[in-house]
This record gives sequence, structure tokens and C-alpha cells, in this order.
Amino acid sequence: MQIEPKILSYLGDLEGAVANLSDTWRPDDPAYRADVYRQTMMSLSYAYFMYFHADAEHPDWAPLWNPVYTLQPNPDDIYVQSPIRGDLTYRVSGNRGTCRILSFTTQAALSGTVDEMPRPNGHNELDTNDLGIGLGEDFSIVFSAERPAGYAGHWAPIHPSARGMFTRYRMYDWEKEVDPVLAIECLDPVGPKPRLAPEEILRRIGEMARLPRRKTDLYYPMQNAVRESVGFNVFEPVRYPGALVKQTYWPACFQLADDEALVIETEIPARAPYWNVQLNDPYFNALEYVYRLSSTNGAMARLSSDGRLRAVIALTDPGVPNWLDPAGYNEGGIYGRWYDCDSEPVPTIARVKLAELRDHLPPDTPVVTPQERAEEIRRRAVACQRRRRW
Repeated sequence: MQIEPKILSYLGDLEGAVANLSDTWRPDDPAYRADVYRQTMMSLSYAYFMYFHADAEHPDWAPLWNPVYTLQPNPDDIYVQSPIRGDLTYRVSGNRGTCRILSFTTQAALSGTVDEMPRPNGHNELDTNDLGIGLGEDFSIVFSAERPAGYAGHWAPIHPSARGMFTRYRMYDWEKEVDPVLAIECLDPVGPKPRLAPEEILRRIGEMARLPRRKTDLYYPMQNAVRESVGFNVFEPVRYPGALVKQTYWPACFQLADDEALVIETEIPARAPYWNVQLNDPYFNALEYVYRLSSTNGAMARLSSDGRLRAVIALTDPGVPNWLDPAGYNEGGIYGRWYDCDSEPVPTIARVKLAELRDHLPPDTPVVTPQERAEEIRRRAVACQRRRRW
């Protein structure tokens, strides 16, 4: 086959992602346009892994969401994905690691791979904690539509429509916990991994070009819906169909001026295996969280003397514990999570003048010095980089 059209002719669908500027909060703002260009290139580079790295007969883990591909992820989680097929049988094996959660989700379509996500999405989810696989243990799990005859080991069902699997490695203490080590293999007889035909390569390039728009088609409305429902600086708890069944999210859209601060306050459930809160930009990307303090969790945060969490969003360091750094954004998203907690309090947000911040905090709130803050950021960056992100 002779390939005559230039490569750019196969990338025309990238304009669809730029057209989605109309669904952002400030479509005429040059800074918003530049951010969406960057987001489009990020998603395009991620799309190579989605369409060329592996196939269902020759599965392999590839990056999904992490500090590099920032559209949607929880900073405490590392996600990897592999194509699968619901009519095949797979084995995932390795070591459990010591992170808080290791889960596997299978779906008919992963986000960005179709114009409209199927409803239902052939969704199945497995948390290795529910299988009794202990921290640091070696393990093996078979995934298939039906349990193999005579097989008595760990098994998880996948829907016949399944086309993708992704994992979630959730870490609480970034410095001390250890990520899992995993392999995935197809147990059915398959031939060698083939060389792709020219027509198939071009088809997949076209799919790559459509992925950035498909991602924003899905995620922009999620953040916009919160703002349209409750406005800025108000939390609206939600559970998402097909997401972690034990998890309630508490999203909000934040807005503040340069000389203001937002004080997030909440009680902490008595039983709280995991909770966190993070900041996103206005396009549903996690803000820089390797070198910025844009998230915290139950292992990192310092509670007030009354046992409540008080976190402060401010564009400059407010000199108090639990600073959430919005990385130069005066508006964006907030996502918090209660996971398997015995209560699900709804946090509040108070918008105050930065100069009057301590009037809105307990009198015994500690001072965080610039030296202490620099050390906090240094330790965070080192701990994050030690995690598997690729």
C-alpha cells in the first residue's frame, strides 16, 4: 500500500478538542486556550500507549493517569491499563506491595476510546483487600467471563463486553509504602504479536487524534455540572456509577482573589481507612502535585487540636499546616474522597481575606516557617518520584 496523504491529514480530529474550549469557563481567555492546547498534546501523547503499546491477545501495562497524564487522577493513585477481551482468560500476578489499595477495574470502553461511553459499561471491579491478599504477599488472580473448571485460586469475573482493564495503586504514605509489581498475561493460545498493516496503523492514528476530544467531552461536563448546580466554593457529594463502590466524592469548584484564602473545614469520620482532598485546574486536570502541595490525605495532613481538618487554599504560602497550593490558578476544581468511612460529613468552605486568615483558625494553629515548608515540598517531591509513574 502506498501512503500518500500527509500525516497531518490524519490528525484533523485534534481540532475537536480545541473546539471544546466553548465548554470551558472562559473560552475567550488566551490563557485558557493555551492550557487546552497543552492538555490536547498531553492526551495525544497518552493516546499512543492506548492504541499502539499492546493488544488484547498480547496484554501489557501502560500508563493511564499519573503525574504525567493529569486529566482526572487522584494524586495518591497510580493507574496503569491494558487492553483485554471478555472472551479471553487472563492472569495477573506479582506482589501486592504495601500501598493502601490495589484494585482492578474492567470495562467495555475506557474513557477517551469511544464517542459515547456505553451504559452500562460492562463494569467489574476487584479490590485485592477483599480477597484477603496481605500486604507484601505474592499473588495470582485469574480474570475470565466464567471461572475455569477445577480452578480454586483467586478469580474475578469480567464481562463478555470487556475491552480494557485498569489498576489503581493507592498510596497513603508516599515515603514509606511500596507499590505493587504486576504482570498480565493471556492464558489462551495466541500467535506471535503481529506487525501492523499500514491500513491498521493509519486507523489507529485516527483514533489517537479523536481521543483528546473524547476525553474532554466526558470530563468538562463533570466539573461544569458542579458549578452549575451549587456555584463556587460549595461541596456537592456524589457517588459515580462504576467507580469505587466504597467511595464517596466531595467535589467543588473553587474561586478566590489573589489577596484571599479559602478555608476547607470538616470533621473526620471515626473509621476512615482513607480520605484525601486535591485541587484541579478548570479543565479537570490534577494540578502539579510533585513540586506543589496541591493535595493532602489522612497520612499527610495535620489535624487541628479539636480533631477537625482545616486546609487552606491560597496563592501564596499562608504559613499554616495543610496549605493547598492552587499553582497560580484563581479558580478550578476540588475533589475530596471518603473511602469506606463510617460517616461522610460534607466539608464547608469559607472565603476570607488572607491577611485575616488566623482569625478564622483555632488560636493554637501552628506557624509553618519558610524553612519547614521548603523541607515539606522537598520530601514530597522525592517521595512522589520514587513511585512508578510510567
